[in-house]
Amino acid sequence: MNDWIARLLNDPDLRRMGHGQRLDDLNLGLGWLYYGLARVVRPTNVVVIGSFRGYVPILMGKALQDNLEKGTVYFIDPSLVDDFWKNPAAVEAHFARFDVRNIRHFLMTTQQFVQCDDYRALRSVDIVFVDGYHSAEQARFDFDAFRDRLSPSGMVLFHDSIGAKKSKIYGKENTYQYSVEAYLAELKKDASWQVLDLPFGQGLTLVRPVRNE
Repeated sequence: MNDWIARLLNDPDLRRMGHGQRLDDLNLGLGWLYYGLARVVRPTNVVVIGSFRGYVPILMGKALQDNLEKGTVYFIDPSLVDDFWKNPAAVEAHFARFDVRNIRHFLMTTQQFVQCDDYRALRSVDIVFVDGYHSAEQARFDFDAFRDRLSPSGMVLFHDSIGAKKSKIYGKENTYQYSVEAYLAELKKDASWQVLDLPFGQGLTLVRPVRNE
């Protein structure tokens, strides 16, 4: 496993974007949680919305492959930051560099994905990771798209969930301010959801429904 982690973290792009990674001690940062949760939950279906260079899809995919149950990662990213995700063969090769072959990439926004047949066929989801456009409005849309499809042990994770920093990732002319935290403040008032903030990296928030069993 250490050799695999070293390969992952030796890619400078996969050490970016606020997951608390560190190469010096082969520390995956929040990535330990992503991998660990996927091993514990043993998902059949994981949805990842947005990723700069695939850090979360890779870790989730690796965990699912290591589980006896296997499973599939549905990775939704329209490649609006740059062209990295636009060539299907290059995308497949990128994930294959890390021996991960269970990721299905959809070159779409969530708004587009919910209109396709794959969404209609995806009746149960075990983990949803929200890391796309970091506005309160988009976080709400991403959450609403899958909230009623969560399995009994299902959960939603929001990255970049603490603070309201400004981002120029889409270009200086498209600078915007993160507001995911504002949407999560609403969810915290809803007694039907458990909401836990983890103030590491750029913040991670775990959301799961309260089960009355």
